[in-house]
Amino acid sequence: MPQPRRCRLVNGAGVSSPMVDFLDRVAAAEKQNKSLLCVGLDPDPARMPKHLAGEPDGIFQFCTGIVDATHDLVLAFKPQIAYFAAQGAEEQLWRLIEYIHENTEIPVILDAKRADITSTSKMYAEEAFDIYGADALTVNPYFGLDSLQPFLDYKDKGIIILCRTSNPGSAEIQNIVSQNGETVYEVVARKAAGEWNMHGNILLVAGATHPDELRRIRSIVGAMTLLIPGVGAQGGDIPALIESARGGGVIINSSRAVIYAGSGTDYSEAARAAALETRDAINEAVYAICNDIRA
Repeated sequence: MPQPRRCRLVNGAGVSSPMVDFLDRVAAAEKQNKSLLCVGLDPDPARMPKHLAGEPDGIFQFCTGIVDATHDLVLAFKPQIAYFAAQGAEEQLWRLIEYIHENTEIPVILDAKRADITSTSKMYAEEAFDIYGADALTVNPYFGLDSLQPFLDYKDKGIIILCRTSNPGSAEIQNIVSQNGETVYEVVARKAAGEWNMHGNILLVAGATHPDELRRIRSIVGAMTLLIPGVGAQGGDIPALIESARGGGVIINSSRAVIYAGSGTDYSEAARAAALETRDAINEAVYAICNDIRA
């Protein structure tokens, strides 16, 4: 299997920012597992194996099965809080994050897309970091810096700001052109790479399904690490996203295509096979592009 080559598609803090604990852990997992893959943990009882769907802690069992099968193939896990909260399974989410920390070296991104007025954002930050113990959190930038500050003050945590998301309707808002001629997503990228990033702990969400916008974001933010969803079920093209994102760090997420690769008692083995295939496809694309750069 071709291995990732260091053509600035590796993770770490921005070139002018101090390294922070979350990015240190991401970089260590990337090196250890030779991986840029993040597996999203989105447990839907309607799609889970039948032998787990009816169990009182079936969500926890399902997710830990995925973790056990794939932790040596990934650089992060990303549980989506809505899938737990909708089932009243917040305690299972807490146990899952604790399980990952106790049994692996893999950092945890809590996908919650939080933000509100400052006092409420403070509560959201405490929920994510002090209650659940997440290593990073996805947040919404549309309240402005004062709403982001309570998250950013957790200097050792990754704060992952929505920029250009992978869903089909994202252009309705994110591609609106502002008064200064920039699109909304470009404004977010510029502020995130500059005035907002006083602690060097910001990352950006930039979807694999929009390679042209992804390339534009990279040109604005430089080496800043990007969380790239949209690979797998959403159809993001791996070589295209690698080409568009080169020049800085990436965390490439796949959720449903991995965790629902199988539906029987062997679901975790199927998830491992899907994760391995995705990791290797990413590495092959990185290898090809890096060799092309050096040619």
